[in-house]
Amino acid sequence: MALENKLGMTNSADLAREEERISKKKALELFDSGLLDQLEAGKFSALKAIHKYLFDEIYDFAGELRTVNISKGNFRFAPLMYLQAALANIDKMPQSTFDEIVEKYVEMNIAHPFREGNGRSTRIWLDLIFKTELHKVVDWSKIDKEDYLLAMERSPIKDIEIKHLLKNALTDDVYSREVYMKGIDHSYYYEGYTTFKTEDLSKE
Repeated sequence: MALENKLGMTNSADLAREEERISKKKALELFDSGLLDQLEAGKFSALKAIHKYLFDEIYDFAGELRTVNISKGNFRFAPLMYLQAALANIDKMPQSTFDEIVEKYVEMNIAHPFREGNGRSTRIWLDLIFKTELHKVVDWSKIDKEDYLLAMERSPIKDIEIKHLLKNALTDDVYSREVYMKGIDHSYYYEGYTTFKTEDLSKE
């Protein structure tokens, strides 16, 4: 079953394809308009704005905190009851060095604040922090999918792998539309059609 959506689509594969098309178009608009650079790098408010911009034509929950607990495999993302506190703590985390920025990224991944589209939004959010603080961005095409997924899976316990992958993929070509769009394209390559287990808490 497809997630409830504004497009009236009921087939999950069809929805995924349309979601990719629309959100890629919106991601490009976000870059070309200069709106991305107006956001406060490293804050949840920036991530919220990115998510809403990418997915507002598709989902009613665009930019809204999830109302479900989410798990993937054996890993459970931040429980709903602690989500607000987790996001407040992430806002306060330092971000002046490469290590601090990646540690902040790892914590935001654990928070997973949205029902869908976390990875795509958070990678744009990460690049905005790198661009603002270090004048660099990630060339995501240099990072292997399996290496990335395994590194992110292990990152809550040991973040040395994801730090290694990201550091080796940094570029100072921060204003390149091509580098930016390679990141958007690879966001879908990394995520594929991910299945999350959810527990609906909205009626509690």
